[in-house]
Amino acid sequence: MTETADVIVVGAGVHGASIAFHLARRGVDVLVLERETIAAGATGRSSGFVRMHYDLESESRLAFASFPYFRDWSERVGHGDAGFVRTGFVMVVPEPLVPNLRANVEMHRRIGISTSVVGVEELARLVPGMDTSGIVAAAYEPESGYADPTGTAAGLLAAARAGGARLVQGCRVTEVLVEGERVTGVATESGRFSAPVVVDAAGAWASELAAGVGVEIPVQAWRHDTAFFGLPTGRTTDFPIVIDDINQAYFRPEGRELMLVGLEAGNEIGGSPDRPPSPLREAIRDEMVKRICARVPWMAGGTFRTAHGGQDGMTPDQRGIIEAAGPQGFYLACGFSGTGFKIAPAVGACVSELILDGRASTVDISAYTHRRFAARQPLVGEHPYGSLWR
Repeated sequence: MTETADVIVVGAGVHGASIAFHLARRGVDVLVLERETIAAGATGRSSGFVRMHYDLESESRLAFASFPYFRDWSERVGHGDAGFVRTGFVMVVPEPLVPNLRANVEMHRRIGISTSVVGVEELARLVPGMDTSGIVAAAYEPESGYADPTGTAAGLLAAARAGGARLVQGCRVTEVLVEGERVTGVATESGRFSAPVVVDAAGAWASELAAGVGVEIPVQAWRHDTAFFGLPTGRTTDFPIVIDDINQAYFRPEGRELMLVGLEAGNEIGGSPDRPPSPLREAIRDEMVKRICARVPWMAGGTFRTAHGGQDGMTPDQRGIIEAAGPQGFYLACGFSGTGFKIAPAVGACVSELILDGRASTVDISAYTHRRFAARQPLVGEHPYGSLWR
């Protein structure tokens, strides 16, 4: 007997979990199908930033609408724990881009985000022992921080299941089924499931699934390494998240004695998403050490602890695709290009509204169509910084 649902969500990462949560909250019978386990893809390897600084207003609005979920998890979600830790967030850009940073901070303040431009003296106070060479000014969000991505996805799915949603893990979707111009369900390695609506939230595998219903989306597998370093003796995790666009690196505290580090450069795009992650190369680890020590010299006394590699779906403009496309009942929520974790609660709300109401009302997502690529109209901020990943 074929199992049925109102909506099938393909993928149990944070976006699939959020979509299921918001749909279940509105009484929809949701079935989530996951090829491995909860958060096994990009979500489980995310750096977990919860910040609102973007150079694209709609992305900042998605992050701003998402922030209360992390901050007020028990009231908003009520299951599990997102593990939100307030640290503050700092964005550093090269001197020629400081006017853009100032303009973006003004845009953020207009939205309602708590943020400001800080000078070098204040920055040195926020990050003790920081080398401020090359820095003229930075953006600072005092309320921002980081969360546990796996815990976030698991909590959202627990809340969705409490509302009647179902989850099947170890169930790889092989095909979206269509009759005429309408979706009818999916075929999987475990059998068929029926539903008039299917949401492709399959991360790095999203383009393969979409191609099966004639929707071509430029989403490629993108691989990124992060490493954890032990802090030197006497140093604490009393410092904010820092994206250092001058040195093309970022870092944040982790727990009580670690620093998480990642690079904006040297990431791999392309190839099969089924390829298993490779161990951290020594050259990448050394580059991490070099760039972080250039900004916080005291990390020269740190120790390498561990690393992991992850992958996401990357689009040409490094922005997501959120829309209805192809046959009736097929929806896309993919291509978040390594920065989608912090906007997931609002994306889930928007997709649920798109399915049930015909349009999103939480945030205007009309620009996040895959058609922008064929039209050569990439999403670019009014005061852009350029590509995050290089």
